[in-house]
Amino acid sequence: MPQLAQIAEIYASQIFWLTVFFGAILVFIGYGMVPKIQKTVDLRDEKIAADLREAEAAQAAADKLEEDYREQLDAARGEAGKATAQAKATAAKKTEASLKRAEKSIDKKLDTAAAELSAQREAALAELEGLAAEATQAMALKVAGLKVDKKTATAAVKKELADG
Repeated sequence: MPQLAQIAEIYASQIFWLTVFFGAILVFIGYGMVPKIQKTVDLRDEKIAADLREAEAAQAAADKLEEDYREQLDAARGEAGKATAQAKATAAKKTEASLKRAEKSIDKKLDTAAAELSAQREAALAELEGLAAEATQAMALKVAGLKVDKKTATAAVKKELADG
């Protein structure tokens, strides 16, 4: 077979050119393109690392700001609570003082009203005793035909009112 007899001559030539082209491709890609690609990858990795460091620093700063904000907020709440308690205490004292003044005024008015009521009651009782004495005189005159003086009638009415 003549095709198989030529293989040794053709095969060596093909392996030679295959080696030459693979070598050229290796030199072109390995020494020309790979360093550029590697440099781009390294730059990208450095940029990512720098961005991560920057993000971590920003996160730490944000955490610190948030912590400071919370501390200030807690302090403000505490101060507001103290101010509220103080305002309540002041209001309670003012209310208590106002109530005491009102109570004194009411007590004074009650005492005045009680004195007036007592005086009116005494006057009404005196007037009632006088009317009762007159009625007693009139009844004694009409019923028994006796004329009773005012002093005796008043004494009888007082006695009856005292005994009930």
